[in-house]
Amino acid sequence: MKILFTAEVTSKGARSGTLQSPDGLLNVTLGNPLQKGIEQRGPNPELLFGGAYAACYHGALGNAAKKLGIPVEHSTVRALVSLIEEDQGGFRLAVVLHAQLPGTDQAQAQQIMEAAHQTCPYSKALRGDVAVSLVVD
Repeated sequence: MKILFTAEVTSKGARSGTLQSPDGLLNVTLGNPLQKGIEQRGPNPELLFGGAYAACYHGALGNAAKKLGIPVEHSTVRALVSLIEEDQGGFRLAVVLHAQLPGTDQAQAQQIMEAAHQTCPYSKALRGDVAVSLVVD
C-alpha cells in the first residue's frame, strides 16, 4: 500500500465557518441550513461531501464498467446526502447515489453500481456506519 497524495483542509468556525486549503484551491465560507441568516451564505458540509462522494464514486463506476467489460459513456452520478438527528442524541449521514448509465439495462447498471460501491474509497470509509442506497435512474 502506498499513499498517492494527501489533501489538507483547515476548518474555522465549524458548520457556519470557513474551509481553506494551504494551496488556496479551496477557500469556502460555509452556509448552514439549520441557522437562519447563514443558510444561503455558502455550501454546507453535506453539499461538499455529496460532491466529493459523487465524483469519487463516478470514477469507481467507470473502472467497474471497464472491469466487467460493459461499455459505458456519458454516465452521471447524483448524490443526495442527508443529515439525520438520532433519537438517542448525536447525528449521522444517509446517502443515496443515483446513476444514469446510458446503453445499459437495469441489471447491468445495478451490477456496475454494486461493483463500484465495493471499490470506491468513500463507500469503503462509510461502510458500517452510513446507510448508502444505490439507485439506477
